[in-house]
Amino acid sequence: MDQGTDLEALHTADEAEAAAFFADADPEALVAAIAATSDDDLLGLIGREEVRSAAIAGILHRLHEYAVPERVARLHGTVRIDLERRGRLLERHALRFTRGELEVLDDPHGEVGAEIDVVLRTSVLRFVRLVSGERNAGLEYLSGKLDIEGDAELALAVGGIFRVPGHQEVAVDPTALDPVDVATALRHTPHDHLKRVMTSGFRPVVLGEIFRRLPEFVDPVRARGVDLAVGFRLLGNPTGEIERYVVRVHDGAATVTSGDEGEERDATVTCEAHDYLRLATGHLNPLAGVLKGQLKVKGDRAKALKLASVIDIPEPR
Repeated sequence: MDQGTDLEALHTADEAEAAAFFADADPEALVAAIAATSDDDLLGLIGREEVRSAAIAGILHRLHEYAVPERVARLHGTVRIDLERRGRLLERHALRFTRGELEVLDDPHGEVGAEIDVVLRTSVLRFVRLVSGERNAGLEYLSGKLDIEGDAELALAVGGIFRVPGHQEVAVDPTALDPVDVATALRHTPHDHLKRVMTSGFRPVVLGEIFRRLPEFVDPVRARGVDLAVGFRLLGNPTGEIERYVVRVHDGAATVTSGDEGEERDATVTCEAHDYLRLATGHLNPLAGVLKGQLKVKGDRAKALKLASVIDIPEPR
């Protein structure tokens, strides 16, 4: 590894030396060095206040070097970033995006005097992993490890600007959600947090991705000879809109359509969107959901339960 990006040097660096390190380090080599460092070792480094402040300031002021310009050009608004440790604020910064320009707003006293469109709250370690392209901001938000207050679409768009070192493509797209990863993220997500996420601008992204990829998880053996159509009516949208999807299974394969085409269905399931997300990722048993009233079924209840049985819901990792 290039000596200029050897993170070991930060163990004894003072604030000025740490600032020089992050100002001079090659961005590709720095991202590679961070990725190669364990969480424990990285925490040992950024746990030092001299290193933490220099690292965050250095990363933010060089953010344009880590970002995909075309993605930055789509953003407009001001994002405040609160970095915490065990609920205590350690760092507060803000980024202003305007017509492809990126400006860092800093206040040495931890207050950012600007109109804020969204606030991101997370740990310093998680922030470093996000900007190095190792974590998916969408999954972090779902899991409750990244808190978003305000414009969730802007927040997640910021999480998708970081590029693969040495390339121009995006390292992680927060809107590209693998159902297995979603299932894993939801394993310990507090119920109230998930409800809040599903009333944010991230709601259509999550629902769209889960339904789009649902056919990939149909078990062709269990679905052989099955012929059914089950509609879903999802409640809880702040706009008052009811999202509608229809899942059809015919002889081992499934298709999903959005909207209500008026075609005959065997059953229709009405539920809150957060309960559907838990159902689709294996965190809500369909029979228990029906018995508890979380899933209201109109029509052939057996067909609705049959649908759940032919889908090989991914086991959370």
